[in-house]
Amino acid sequence: MSADRKDSQGSVVVGVTGASGAVYAQRLVRFLLEQGIQVHLTMSRAGRLVMKEELGEDDPWGSARRELLLTYGEKDFGAPFCSGSFRFRGMAVIPASMGTVGSIANGISANNIHRGADVALKERIPLVVVPRETPFSTIHLENLLQLARAGAIILPPSPAFYQRPRTIEDQVDFVVSRVLDALGIENDLFRRWGK
Repeated sequence: MSADRKDSQGSVVVGVTGASGAVYAQRLVRFLLEQGIQVHLTMSRAGRLVMKEELGEDDPWGSARRELLLTYGEKDFGAPFCSGSFRFRGMAVIPASMGTVGSIANGISANNIHRGADVALKERIPLVVVPRETPFSTIHLENLLQLARAGAIILPPSPAFYQRPRTIEDQVDFVVSRVLDALGIENDLFRRWGK
């Protein structure tokens, strides 16, 4: 097996949409790069706007292991993860807008975030959807249920308090740790229950 083939099989696809919560995507991508995990990153146009509004940074991904960060425009259907023959470890849609949730749940691939998620579902590759909306309407709940039935892991960014978080970063780390757990990636971003 070539080194490139081995690297791609361990890579993670991250889709960032226009829901609030850009800091979750930022922390996830930075952690993956720090761990030497290749990241295929795609952001919707709305995701870029929210990222700029919430984080105020042109380049939020940090400097660690930038050679492992591969970026794609949302309309780039030539991105490798748009094909079922490309193997990757998992995909996180973080944060996931309700428009994105609805598109994925109904098999509508208007951009490569939708298509990547469709590939993950059909190939039985872990797909973690981090929905950022409150409250949920009946339509939102039905779309999320449809995704869960199709095999997606629905992981709302709900912080816990038993680890006694002191900062927003502590709460972000808790959510990102749960995303990493769902992708099968070892991490120690927060004090786990019983430790």
